[in-house]
Amino acid sequence: MITCWKGLWAYRLYLIVYFLPIILLPLPLFVPTKEAYCAYSIILMALFWCVEALPLAVTAFLPLILFPMMGIMDASEVCIEYLKDTNILFIGGLLVAIAVEHWNLHKRIALRVLLIIGVRPALLMLGFMVVTAFLSMWISNTATTAMMVPIAHAVLEQLHRAPQVKDMEKGDDNPAFELQESSPQKEVAKVDNGQAYPVPPGPLEPKTQKTQDQIRFSQGMSLCVCYSASIGGIATLTGTTPNLVLQGQINSLFPKNANVVNFASWFGFAFPAMIILLLLAWLWLQFLFLGLNFRKNFGIGGHARDQEQAAFQVIQEEHKQLGPMTFAEKAVTILFVLLVLLWFTREPGFFPGWGNLAFSNANGESLVSDGTVAMFISIIMFIVPSKIPGLTRDPENPRKLKAPPALLNWKTVNEKMPWNIVFLLGGGFALAKGSEQSGLSKWLGDKLTPLQSVSAPAIALILCLLVATFTECTSNVATTTLFLPILASMAQAICLHPLYIMLPCTLAASLAFMLPVATPPNAIVFSFGGLKVSDMARAGFLLNIMGVLVIMLAINSWSIPIFNLNTFPTWAYSKNTTHCMGSQANATTPSPTTLSP
Repeated sequence: MITCWKGLWAYRLYLIVYFLPIILLPLPLFVPTKEAYCAYSIILMALFWCVEALPLAVTAFLPLILFPMMGIMDASEVCIEYLKDTNILFIGGLLVAIAVEHWNLHKRIALRVLLIIGVRPALLMLGFMVVTAFLSMWISNTATTAMMVPIAHAVLEQLHRAPQVKDMEKGDDNPAFELQESSPQKEVAKVDNGQAYPVPPGPLEPKTQKTQDQIRFSQGMSLCVCYSASIGGIATLTGTTPNLVLQGQINSLFPKNANVVNFASWFGFAFPAMIILLLLAWLWLQFLFLGLNFRKNFGIGGHARDQEQAAFQVIQEEHKQLGPMTFAEKAVTILFVLLVLLWFTREPGFFPGWGNLAFSNANGESLVSDGTVAMFISIIMFIVPSKIPGLTRDPENPRKLKAPPALLNWKTVNEKMPWNIVFLLGGGFALAKGSEQSGLSKWLGDKLTPLQSVSAPAIALILCLLVATFTECTSNVATTTLFLPILASMAQAICLHPLYIMLPCTLAASLAFMLPVATPPNAIVFSFGGLKVSDMARAGFLLNIMGVLVIMLAINSWSIPIFNLNTFPTWAYSKNTTHCMGSQANATTPSPTTLSP
C-alpha cells in the first residue's frame, strides 16, 4: 500500500495533466456557451500554473489549441497575441540588461556604492539594499541576487573574524570572491517548475565559532539582499515581468487608452512607493536582526574597528581587481543612460515629448513606443565594437587582422535570455483577449455589479491582500496574468477606474517575501545557507503587510493626478458600461466622478 502511494506521488504531475482536463469537462459539456468554453480554458491553465504540472511557458501555449477548437477565436488572431509591443519591450530591456551583466558593469556600480557608504552594520545593510534595489530596477533580480549574496557574505566574514586575524587585512586574495567568479555554476536553486537559477557557493567555514549576534546579522544581510531585489523591481516598467503584464493587458483590453501606462508614468507612480518600502524594510530588518542598539549598529564609539577596516579592504581589493573602466563598459554606460533618457522623454504626458514632436500620428500621439526605443538601443549594441577600433592582429594567426567583438553577441543573448517569459506573457495576453471575445468578461462584470456599494479603497485593500497571499505560492507572472482581466471586468462593472485596482494588485504580486519558493531571489538566498523557513516567514509576514499599506498610500495619493484615478475614463467605456454614464461612479476620492479622456 505504501509503495502504491509512493508511486502515485512520484507520477502526480503526469496524473494531474491527464485527469484534470477530464474532471473539468462537465463545465463545457453541460453549459455549451463560449463563456463556459473560455472559463474552462482559464480554470485549466490556472490550475496547471498553480501546481506547475507543466512548465509555465508550455501551459501558456494552450490558448493556441483550445480557443480555435472551441470557436472562441481564430488561430491567426490568437497567434498575434504572443508577440505584442509589450513583449518587444521586455526583450529589448533584457538585451540591454544582458550587456550590462556581460561587461560586469553592475558589479562595478555595486562595489563603488559600497565603498562610499561604508561597512558599519546598519549602513552596510542599507548599502547592500540600495545597490541591490537599484540594479534590480534594470537587470534581472535573479542575477542581481546571485551577484550580491557572495559579496555580502565575504564582507561579513571579515567583520566576524577575531581582531588578531590579519591575513585579509594585508590584502590577500579573498576565496569567497574567487569562488564567485568560477564560470560553471555547480549549484542551482530549483523553483518555478524545475527551472535552474544560479546559486552562489555557500560561505566558507569560519575559523572561529560565530556568536548568536553574528549569526543573526548574517541572516539579516541575506534577507536584505533578496527582499531589496524584489522591491527594486517594482520601480520601473521593465524591472519585473508583472509590470509588463499590466501594460500589455491594459493595451489589449482597452486599445483606446492612449498609452496611459508608459515608462514615465509608471516610474512616477512606483518609484516613490519603492523608496518608502525599501526604507521600511531596512528599519524592520535592522530591528529584527540587529536590535535597537543604535550606537553599535551605526558604529559609534569605535567598536570592532579592526574588523570593519578588514571588511572595507575586501571591497576595496575587489574593486581594484576590476581595473579602470574599459571602452566597452563606458560604451554600455552611455547607451544605458541614453535609453533611460529616451524612455522618460518619449511621451511624458506633462509636456510634449520627442515622440509627440517628431513621430506623431494625426492625433499628436507618439507612433514610437518604449519597445521601439529599447530595440533601437539594443541593435546599436550589436554593431558597436567592444574596443576602440584599430588594427589588431589575431593572436592565433599573427598574419591576419582581427576586429574586436561587438558589445553584444547572439551567443551571449541566447544563453541568458529567458525566452519562457516571452511566451508566458503572450499566453496571458491571449487569455485576456479570449475572455473579451467570448463574452466571459461581460458575464463576470454583470455578476460583480453589487460590489458598487463597497468603497473603492476597501476593494483595493482586499484584492491586494488576496494577490499578495496568492503570489507566495505561485509565479507572480501567472498571478497577474490570471487576476488582471478579472479585475478589469470588475472595475467596469462598478464604474471604477480600472487602474485603481489593477495597479495596486500588480505591485502586490511582487510582495513575495515569506517563502523560499515564492521568488528566485528567495530561493537563491535560502540555498546559500544560514536561514530557516521560519526566519524568512517571520521577517516576510510583516513586510508583506507593510508593502500592502505602502501600495494603498500610493494609489490614494500621488497616483491620482498621474493617472486621473478619481474619474471613470472614456477609454474604459463600452456597451457594457452604459450605467456609468451620467451616474455617480464608485469614486476613489470624495470628489464627484465624471468621465475623463
